[in-house]
Amino acid sequence: MAGTDDFLTLVAERPPFDLLDPEALEEAAAYVTSQRYRKGAALFKAGAPVEGLFIVAEGELELRAPDGTALSRLGPGDTCCEKALLRDGIAGESLVAETDASVYLLQRNIFRRIMTEHRDFARFFDRADGSREAAPAPDPLLSTRIADLMTAKPITVPPTMTVRDAACIIRDRDISCLPVTDGDRLLGILTTGDLADRVTAEGLGPDTPVGQVMTPDPMSVRESGLGFDALLAMTERGISHLPVVEDGKLTGILTSTNLVRRQAVAAVFLVGDIAKRETYEGFAEVVARIPTLLAQMVGSGAGAYDIGRIVTSVSDALTRRLLALGEARLGPPPVPYLWAACGSQGRREQTGVSDQDNCLILSDDYSDAEHGAYFTELAKYVSDGLDAAGYFYCPGDMMATNPRWRQPVRVWREYFRRWIAQPDEEAQMLASVMFDLRDIAGEVSLFEGMQEETLASARKNSIFRAHMVRNSLKHTPPLGLFRGFALIRSGEHKDRIDLKHNGVVPIVDLGRLYALMGGFATASTRERLEAAREAKVVSGSGAADLLDAYDLIADMRLAHQARMIREGRKPDNFMSPATLSELERNHLKDAFLVVKTMQSAVANSHGMGG
Repeated sequence: MAGTDDFLTLVAERPPFDLLDPEALEEAAAYVTSQRYRKGAALFKAGAPVEGLFIVAEGELELRAPDGTALSRLGPGDTCCEKALLRDGIAGESLVAETDASVYLLQRNIFRRIMTEHRDFARFFDRADGSREAAPAPDPLLSTRIADLMTAKPITVPPTMTVRDAACIIRDRDISCLPVTDGDRLLGILTTGDLADRVTAEGLGPDTPVGQVMTPDPMSVRESGLGFDALLAMTERGISHLPVVEDGKLTGILTSTNLVRRQAVAAVFLVGDIAKRETYEGFAEVVARIPTLLAQMVGSGAGAYDIGRIVTSVSDALTRRLLALGEARLGPPPVPYLWAACGSQGRREQTGVSDQDNCLILSDDYSDAEHGAYFTELAKYVSDGLDAAGYFYCPGDMMATNPRWRQPVRVWREYFRRWIAQPDEEAQMLASVMFDLRDIAGEVSLFEGMQEETLASARKNSIFRAHMVRNSLKHTPPLGLFRGFALIRSGEHKDRIDLKHNGVVPIVDLGRLYALMGGFATASTRERLEAAREAKVVSGSGAADLLDAYDLIADMRLAHQARMIREGRKPDNFMSPATLSELERNHLKDAFLVVKTMQSAVANSHGMGG
């Protein structure tokens, strides 16, 4: 048919058609039709059935929200309508020719058949279909590389060291083995079992050299191996330690503890370790292991929702431990109190980069003259401890150390009442943060009912709701024309995108707005989006798309941080799209487009479109 060769030339090396074998690509081309549109013509409108997958051949097209807001421009090779085709076949946006344009149309039934018959092609669109069930989380050891499990840069000893000195190192460092090396070259390994079997049991003296009793030339593994394979090797050979060697050089040590219990990094053991510590320095040592925990969970296939809850459980435990130690130092509290967290800790969404946001809610029996000094000291002790451990002071001073955020219940109720009644810019910002409040320790009854009452009051105030809508539109996804990324133009993070403020935060703000509109008090962003879908605050398809976009952006942010951690760098939120594959870049652009579409829908429904 006419146009087949032109179609093949256009798409053969572009995703997702480059994922098809030549025969399948030829078959698809046989069913493609070509259509031309004059400038200003609508290819379809929001709410109309979609005929198939559109592929731009020439010219420019603009994707528009139902209110007419421009969402994205499409140029030659770009595709459109996959989300609608994978859902109910109804367009969520309009597509208009910005210039004279020609497009190819792959009929809906042919598109779906190709999706069924070609898994790689279908996988390209996986993120477009929010209705699909998430794949079950893989067994961590089946997918985690040894590099993400091992203890890097282990303590080593030379073969000439005495067994007495080696035994002292093992005791003092609370370890179970010592690699024996000559420079970087691995010679053997000395374990606590070797000391018992080959020294003590044989009656050798303390000055015996390590080289005489070590296990020479032990089995080793490479960093690229999987944890499951290492555990299998240990089980089959009855050993508990495996040196990790790359290019003949020792790079780490893997023990059965790393694999089976993972005590050094598993959140439950971090929490247990916190309970044993009593000093700021000790807490800092435990919290310093969180980046390793995060990197391992990302490598194991865990999602952002689960990782956030696990990482936050450590800061919750540290806060409670500091409060207990503070009370031990200062004596019992003179009146009941509740320590609450807001921000990412309040939402249980902490990652490898977190500061502290907290407050104290005090009983109405509180008197500043009688009790102020106690709670001032308690707040300082806890906040200083959190800062020393790595949860740095809030740049906006939203902490219990600030007297403004250390008040009795009656004052907190007045705060919320005033913020809602007089919602200036500061008031709506503070109310937004405080909607994320979650109790951490103390008298929970002080907080019960306050959030629900505030939500109910806020829902009735149209002016406050309008302010919250404006707040949800402040942070926008980093999309430029032609579905390109709008990169940071200068400074330290030039040519990068901010996956926090322009990626996750816009969805966090939308989730908070939906919670206000629906009157539900849950603080987690993902739970807010799910509740909004159940309560029909947003459409089922819109919520599904936004949940999918949130998962992708949050997961990509954590993968970026995990990569930095593995490279020995301090994690941040600034990612270069150049580090992504073309497939990943396309999925990220689609996710940003979903967020932009949902922001436009919110603005339009509250008379702020245009």
